[in-house]
Amino acid sequence: MSNERFIPDPAQAALFPDISGNTINGLGEVMARRPRYVYWGNDPDEIAHGALQRWFYTVDPGLAAYADVRRARAEVLDAALGPLATDTDQIAPDDWHQFVARSVSVGDFDKAGVTAFDPQWAFEGVEIRQKNIIILGFQHQYDEIMKAPAPEGGLEVMRQYLRAARGAKIVASWLRGHGWDAEPLTGPMSGKVTMIPPALAAGFGELGKHGSVINPEFGASFRLSAVLTDCPLPVDVTADHGIDAFCANCRVCEAACPTDAIAQHKQTVRGVEKWYVDFDRCLPFFNEHQGCAICVAVCPWSRPGVGERLVLKLAKRAERLASDDDAAS
Repeated sequence: MSNERFIPDPAQAALFPDISGNTINGLGEVMARRPRYVYWGNDPDEIAHGALQRWFYTVDPGLAAYADVRRARAEVLDAALGPLATDTDQIAPDDWHQFVARSVSVGDFDKAGVTAFDPQWAFEGVEIRQKNIIILGFQHQYDEIMKAPAPEGGLEVMRQYLRAARGAKIVASWLRGHGWDAEPLTGPMSGKVTMIPPALAAGFGELGKHGSVINPEFGASFRLSAVLTDCPLPVDVTADHGIDAFCANCRVCEAACPTDAIAQHKQTVRGVEKWYVDFDRCLPFFNEHQGCAICVAVCPWSRPGVGERLVLKLAKRAERLASDDDAAS
């Protein structure tokens, strides 16, 4: 990883549309609204940055394994879901939790959470009829993601997106086997919904300064996929580990970003004050390197074993400050 400032390839820079990706994302907007497609559009011809998305695929990372993983992921996406049972079973909370535990133990996914679906999470023009969304997490191999932004780091991201596609189909097929229809969703394409908000609602962690979810166990080093369903599964709750306050005082990812895309302070995006990464600055480097993930790799929370210790330290600090406040009142 290098802290040298990045100068975009002029050929790529010439493809940027007149409208800023930050404008499409709703940066500075004080009213809430649904997200709009800005990148990874399902059809590049239908998004303003479609020419840049096509340019991304012209970059040769120099690793034959990229094509192998893409081919394997395509096979997973093309595979049929399990049949929908004619009889609907009532899935007890214990049955769901046991299924999750078994799936984690064999590596189908590394974490799962459930929350009621909020229509604000669907992209504009998309109607979601299912009541619930299951979020699945897939942890990166730390030694591989630490190679970012070298091609090996991007390859690790692709491996986890392959797992994410397979894991979502496994969960959807399991639900269908119990008579509940289910629709798997997976990245990196934008799909139908934004996955970070439901991941936060399902207790995966908190939003980090680098724009990714930070989980105490995985740090920011994991990918997401999802399953939409009406099955009434036990719902998880949001988590507060003190990560947000930690990010406010940490500048590791901010300093490591080669394009200065990570802001020091929160900004208003579609009516919400949040951490936000400058899209127009981030994208050129991302495209030219077939991905980036520097901010994910350098995040202190991503180092194995560190997150749990940080949570305990932050919890003790919060207790101490609360005791001091009580004593002063």
